[in-house]
Amino acid sequence: MISNTEIQARLEKFQAAARAAGVKLTHQRLEIFREVAASLEHPDAEAVFRTVKTRLPTVSLDTVYRTLWLLHDLGLVATLGPRRGSVRFDANLEPHHHYVCVRCGLTRDFTSDRFDALDIPDSVSSFGSIVVAHVEVRGVCRDCAANSAAAEPADPSPPEQEARRET
Repeated sequence: MISNTEIQARLEKFQAAARAAGVKLTHQRLEIFREVAASLEHPDAEAVFRTVKTRLPTVSLDTVYRTLWLLHDLGLVATLGPRRGSVRFDANLEPHHHYVCVRCGLTRDFTSDRFDALDIPDSVSSFGSIVVAHVEVRGVCRDCAANSAAAEPADPSPPEQEARRET
């Protein structure tokens, strides 16, 4: 859970960055940023829209997308995933890495001094310049693993016996 103190610090940083860039601080922009700043889920634009819409029924999906990319351009959120795909937004700009469940998409932050100190191979520079590097660990979260285990029978029969029973 993100503390109220951290959320407030992120909001203050947003307000200062917006003022410095001459960006209008609208109620919709504040609520959209607040949603990302308070989330551990690294929400995509559609998730932000669904939640903000409950508080601001007039907000549009287009406004959410435009605001999230504005926040990105101001350096207030980072993105995860391909730019044109299902991009997720993260207001935690401290060095960290991500755990992603390959089944449900759950995404969580973690820190690692060893990962922070990764030596990027020189060959990567042939692709272009490096702005930032982070590690994304993929796996199956506890809930998905528990749900899979609960769905399996306690004493499953071998497939050959299953096939014989059906015929």
